[in-house]
Amino acid sequence: MEIRKPNDAEYKKILSLSPQALFEGTLGEVKLSDEKAKQLIEALLQKGSDYLIATEGDHLMGWILIGTKKDQLTETIYGFIYELFVLEEFRGNGISKRLLEAGIEHLKREGYSEVRLSVYAGNQAMKLYEKLGFKHRTITMSMNIPRS
Repeated sequence: MEIRKPNDAEYKKILSLSPQALFEGTLGEVKLSDEKAKQLIEALLQKGSDYLIATEGDHLMGWILIGTKKDQLTETIYGFIYELFVLEEFRGNGISKRLLEAGIEHLKREGYSEVRLSVYAGNQAMKLYEKLGFKHRTITMSMNIPRS
């Protein structure tokens, strides 16, 4: 398995699969159109975010989208993992872990001393994040308000 930046064809495949990745990552709560997903991703890429992909031969197996964010309270800039996705047929082979490690190492080389990510409660990936050393930092809570 190789982890590297995508070429143009691989980038187009990622764009086509991003709505599915977001849908799965949000446990079915967010369903974006292809166009809206493309707009969100292109905005991140224009701000300096990068994809790293896992491939085997010509097969795209998964990707991680990394970049930066600014803490609203302290204005500290930190590394951020925006997206992690492994295609279903390649899951269970440690690809997510390898992509996370590569993404974290990339951010470390860029000079960041902290990496954050957001994850939906109940997402299976939380176990992996915790195993790699991620800790709960903030918790966003929500409640549905019944209509009268």
